[in-house]
Amino acid sequence: MTAPSRSVRARSFNAAAAQYAANRPSYPPVLFDTLEELAGRPLTGARVADVGAGTGIATALLGARGAQVVAIEPGEGMAAQFRRTLPGVPLLRGDGNALPLATASVDLLTYAQAWHWTDPSRSVPEALRVLRPGGALALWWNMDAEDVPWIAAQADRIKRYFGAEHATKNGAGGARPELAFESAPEVPVHTHRVVRWSRTVPVDIHLANIGSHSIFLVHGEEGTRAFLTEERERLLESFPNGLVEEVYDVLLIVASHPQGV
Repeated sequence: MTAPSRSVRARSFNAAAAQYAANRPSYPPVLFDTLEELAGRPLTGARVADVGAGTGIATALLGARGAQVVAIEPGEGMAAQFRRTLPGVPLLRGDGNALPLATASVDLLTYAQAWHWTDPSRSVPEALRVLRPGGALALWWNMDAEDVPWIAAQADRIKRYFGAEHATKNGAGGARPELAFESAPEVPVHTHRVVRWSRTVPVDIHLANIGSHSIFLVHGEEGTRAFLTEERERLLESFPNGLVEEVYDVLLIVASHPQGV
């Protein structure tokens, strides 16, 4: 199987925006507590740009913490779903490689499940441009907790089905702190934390969740359906009550903008 290009995978969400919004996991409150700690400022009152906002999952949570949020989303389908979900939140079309924001205009720039779709050689300078002195760039990903046996087994099945060389669900290639700024002309000072959390959902919500990842979306309906049908049977062997506990490690990376101009 030939690996689909990054651009094809990035655009694949537009046709599945409603599925994404309905089934993807959210983020735990402790993530935002940790973000405030590492950024050195509260979210309340902060001017925040949420880039690659998708359907608005993280945007809504940032707003609930009191941030003044503007969302940025390149995809037409995702932007349309965002507007249905959060009609009162400003939304700009664009991406992290060329931000539609003024220089030194935001306190915090956030990327939830989105940084890996950027080119750090462009997105890092753009982040430094739009952040105010002393501001912060925050990146995070819900990563499957593969020390949980059933999750590791499922990951192995996905790798066997799609081919190990391009089998990560979300296109991140396995987000790792040491790779986040690879190819950037200037690596900002940064730190990271991992936050574990879980949610329990019906098996069909879990299947719709994994089916909303780009590796499935670009594979075609027939092939995806075949995998998910078999996967449903395997999951019900482990979860006969039909409820699946998804366990996540949220990788949070926070980079500081240098003080001063």
